Amino acid sequence: MNQQNLSDPEDETPGDQDDILITGDEDIDRAARSLKAMSHPLRLKILCTLGSSEVSVQEIVEHVGTSQSNISQHLAILRDKGILSARKDANRVYYRVGDPRTLRLIGMMREVFCTM
Repeated sequence: MNQQNLSDPEDETPGDQDDILITGDEDIDRAARSLKAMSHPLRLKILCTLGSSEVSVQEIVEHVGTSQSNISQHLAILRDKGILSARKDANRVYYRVGDPRTLRLIGMMREVFCTM
């Protein structure tokens, strides 16, 4: 079998981040914590519900289909890990995905795991 080297270090341009692996222990720990927080099926459903929008807790409850207390617990986990940002307006709390890179990750997961 003929193997090809898919990434030749001489072909990389300075600042090309696409082929750089996470090597720092702190970065690996942060990535593992974030991925663990996102790996719960209900949390993934919440993230997919939010997409690039800002959505109220009540709208999330209606779309996901479970109790508000259950949703609030999962939202707190995602917020504590820095995945979600929250904004309070009067008596409503609105959530959104805090980092555009997380939105790209969700999009990639849809491409890989969701049937068309």
